[in-house]
Amino acid sequence: MTDVRLALVTVPADGATGQTLARQLVEEKLAACVNRLVGAVSTYIWDGEVNEDGEEVLLIKTTAEKSSRLIERIAELHPYDVPEVLLFNVADGLPAYLDWVRSECG
Repeated sequence: MTDVRLALVTVPADGATGQTLARQLVEEKLAACVNRLVGAVSTYIWDGEVNEDGEEVLLIKTTAEKSSRLIERIAELHPYDVPEVLLFNVADGLPAYLDWVRSECG
């Protein structure tokens, strides 16, 4: 197990939300990198109704040390009432990349 974490976050497919959130998190050193995957469609129940919406999926690389603040910041910036924010432990990876994530979140 490493101290690097991967956060998965969905945002509206408007282009601007994902870009703004990604830039803010990187500029604040809460993320080393954010990949924006466009074209996702989410099917879910909200307020008792089935919904299908286009979204972007953000893959956010951070560290264990920054993960709590990252989650807080996403909640502050995100337009959804209850944003999807899931954090995964990174078991292993290319050592040079893991070091880069640590240095960028430092």
